[in-house]
Amino acid sequence: MKLLASTLTALSIAFASAVNAAPIELKFSHVVAENTPKGQMALKFKELVDQRLPGKVEVKVYPNSQLYGDGKELEALLLGDVELISPSLSKFKKYTKKLQVFDLPFLFQDMAAVERFQASSAGQELLSSLESKGLVGLGYLHNGMKQLSANEPLYTPADAKGKKFRIMSSDVLAAQFEAVEAVPLKKPFSEVFTLLQTRAIDGQENTWSNIYSKKFFEVQASITESNHGVLDYLIVTSAEFWHELPDDIRSELKAALDEAVAHGNQIAAQKAEKDKANIMASNRSEIISLSPEQRQQWVEAMKPVWQQFESEIGKNIIDAAVAANQ
Repeated sequence: MKLLASTLTALSIAFASAVNAAPIELKFSHVVAENTPKGQMALKFKELVDQRLPGKVEVKVYPNSQLYGDGKELEALLLGDVELISPSLSKFKKYTKKLQVFDLPFLFQDMAAVERFQASSAGQELLSSLESKGLVGLGYLHNGMKQLSANEPLYTPADAKGKKFRIMSSDVLAAQFEAVEAVPLKKPFSEVFTLLQTRAIDGQENTWSNIYSKKFFEVQASITESNHGVLDYLIVTSAEFWHELPDDIRSELKAALDEAVAHGNQIAAQKAEKDKANIMASNRSEIISLSPEQRQQWVEAMKPVWQQFESEIGKNIIDAAVAANQ
């Protein structure tokens, strides 16, 4: 009996060791192409984790909505079906309204201002604003400034009147287009090309890298270089998953993620110019440069949206964002 007990104990220890030795699986799901800044960041993160945590953590990257579309990925994260996602900042209204600051039109002069705000105390505090909802913000990832594309040229707000524009699920973005008497339609990112191709919608707003990688320029007659907003992402995980990780694993993952984000942000800056040049070279879509007077018309038409959402976002947060332009 003692021999049998000893054997069973040894088997139990061996089994427990085998189970403990199994790597932690980390599924990273996102909705864009691998050649975008987000796609490249995710691959860099996997590469770094493979190097630094071999046999301990296995990162699996699923691009192009292979697992979940942009309307389902947050739900999947909270259910534990994926461990890491990076939705656009517009997707978090259900969890905190403070992040709507990033959707306000003509708030930031350029990406440098965006970065200054995100690195500020106000920007960093926003990362923890989701904790009570079971989410942990791990960092901001850039895509770039947004441009307006349409089937017909957009020079002034009057040109947008009555036209249907696809937007992300954001009340601020809806108000932005309603301010110029356009019709905003909340549709999944994966459907945008087909909607444009079939003329079910007239236009959309996006960054140069998304317009190029998803070939929106092939089915839009013109792109107005408006730089009217920012499209950035929040890298987020579930609080349950993150806090249950061993301390050494968690700190190594955060360090790898920070490095991957810096890599992705550098690519974002480079791709913005490169993909704009590629679109110009294609001769498939006319790029419209606004005069200062034309751009000011857009600013004046859309800026009232700031006050409309001031009570939800917080005047102190908007003021901090404005200060980042200095």
